[in-house]
Amino acid sequence: MPKISTSDGVRLNYLESGDARGRPVLLVAGFKAAATSWRPQLASLEKAGYRVLALDRRGHGSSDIGPGGGHTMERHGADIGDAIRLLGLQDATVVGQSMGGNSIWALLSQDGSAGIRDVVIIDQTPKMLNSDDWPYGFYDYDATNATTFFAESIPNPGRHSLASKGPVRVARLLRGMDLKAAKMPFTPAELQLLNDHASRDWRPAVATSPVPALFVAGRESDFWPSEHAAASAALSPLASSVVIDEAGHATNIEQPKAVNEALLAWLSR
Repeated sequence: MPKISTSDGVRLNYLESGDARGRPVLLVAGFKAAATSWRPQLASLEKAGYRVLALDRRGHGSSDIGPGGGHTMERHGADIGDAIRLLGLQDATVVGQSMGGNSIWALLSQDGSAGIRDVVIIDQTPKMLNSDDWPYGFYDYDATNATTFFAESIPNPGRHSLASKGPVRVARLLRGMDLKAAKMPFTPAELQLLNDHASRDWRPAVATSPVPALFVAGRESDFWPSEHAAASAALSPLASSVVIDEAGHATNIEQPKAVNEALLAWLSR
């Protein structure tokens, strides 16, 4: 598998397919998810003529974990910027699911828009902590438990059970995710990254972003109300949103056809 070396010397794995002359689409997966979780999108993007790249973030998939100071959102954002630069991407659409989406805002907040045409954020709120001015965060996560909520794991809000998804969606999840990587307990590096991610507010980055954005939400998201997509899009005149029915947090895996249609419509607009 091809790899690149980041500006701080960490080796990152990536997958590449499609037309090498096509406009690039860079896919960035979520927490504990590998680049291979984007398999439901690959055929559609390749058929449409795009150069498709999927990145294993540091500590994910086949990428190296890196030094102890690298488990921050800023570093994960910088890694995406390094990938764009090292792979020579221009006019790229960067697609992030879950934490991968907020890693994009971490990049853009560091004036890292070079090479980026636009972004797509799949089921990720820019602010996970609920507050009076933002009721679209992680269920039950607020100022009363801000320092302890993600101390050991990702809590189960109990909103949508696995059984409620039905056999087809469950089968897609099993095919799309690396179950070994999802095992508990989380490592210290993973917990450091998770807690940094949970405490951040990327709304200013959305509001000041120089590139257009599409926010995609799963109607039955396991972690936050789907209204986060429209609320996020309202932060920027360059943004819009769409909600995918009968989809949870892993929206692109649970409803690949609907997500692929929304993504291709955005890419061809």
